[in-house]
Amino acid sequence: MSHSPLAHITILDLTRVRAGPTCVKQLSDWGATVIKVEGPAEDDMTGARDGSDFQNLHRNKQSIVLDLKHPDGVAVLKRLAASADVVVENFRPDVKHRLGIGYDDLRAVNPRLVYASISGFGEDGPYAARPGFDMVAQGMGGMMSVTGLPGHGPLRAGIPLADLTSGLYAAIGILIALLDRDRTGQGQWVKASLLQAQVAMLDFQAAAWLMEGKVYRQTGNDHPYTTPMGVYPAADQDIVIGASGQGQYRKLCEAIEAPHLLEDARFATADARLANRPAFTTALSAVTRTRKAAAWVAVLNAAGIACGPINDIQQVFADPQVQAHGLAATVGHPRLGPIAVVGAPITLSASEARITLPAPDKGEHTDGLLRAAGYAEAEIAAMRQAGAVG
Repeated sequence: MSHSPLAHITILDLTRVRAGPTCVKQLSDWGATVIKVEGPAEDDMTGARDGSDFQNLHRNKQSIVLDLKHPDGVAVLKRLAASADVVVENFRPDVKHRLGIGYDDLRAVNPRLVYASISGFGEDGPYAARPGFDMVAQGMGGMMSVTGLPGHGPLRAGIPLADLTSGLYAAIGILIALLDRDRTGQGQWVKASLLQAQVAMLDFQAAAWLMEGKVYRQTGNDHPYTTPMGVYPAADQDIVIGASGQGQYRKLCEAIEAPHLLEDARFATADARLANRPAFTTALSAVTRTRKAAAWVAVLNAAGIACGPINDIQQVFADPQVQAHGLAATVGHPRLGPIAVVGAPITLSASEARITLPAPDKGEHTDGLLRAAGYAEAEIAAMRQAGAVG
């Protein structure tokens, strides 16, 4: 029987929209107890509570409603924080301090607390007070400048890349801080931002600028510095072929029975292919158009050449490899019945992700959590009457 590695961890989740919930989801899937703290008038921007986006982002959580503008609401949060392991928030940097729930405020009641902040631009620096959204970070962080077809202007990634990666980096930071706490006995403040994450995701293109002064531009579906590594037409649909290195290229030419692509001086070497990429793409496409995608996928993979179809999302979840890895998980919802959410993308040998609960109704667990924190029924009723809890 596998165990849940984070079952001993309790998280107070003050996040909303996408980056913060993405962070928390990585931890709740592996067993952490997550208490989603919601404001009484809060309208979560991820959409209707029973909708797919909200259910996917907020599965495996409990919900408590606290008015953090009310002193009693803040007092409840601090009582919960006294026994929690992690707090995750993605307010603008000034908001938490105005509410009195910043890192120093909560560390005073629990020095072992790991406090994670995700913001648009960071907790300090000239842009700290700016509002931040995924597409703004994609633009400012360089992603849009290298995405899209040459000459067609900048293009955002088709997924909320800055939101998702900032959440993932924050989750990594939390795990590092928890491991460090085992050694020091002290928590710490983990800080991540959309802009930092987006710049980090530039990876080799960022390194090329920092070390070589090279600025990469848009190359569409072509790899920035090697070919063939891109999208090519089969008889029925486009496919992706990746043949990196000269040895792979020879295998490709043999597998597709196109010795002329190796013999032609314009295409014979990696540098020559890159210098003559438009002509090379035309020549290779003339060959790939002669057979259907499934045939090329089979032939090339058998030859050790990476090749795959370009799936739409319906085709992704019909793919047997995706199904084999359990990337769709089913949970039971009291109103919706069985619903499917995106499964955990990590596999461990001795434990497994547990996606067992749908997103909670707002305030569903307020009373139970308050009782567990030591509040008497009369106190709960008084706080509800005062609007501090819901």
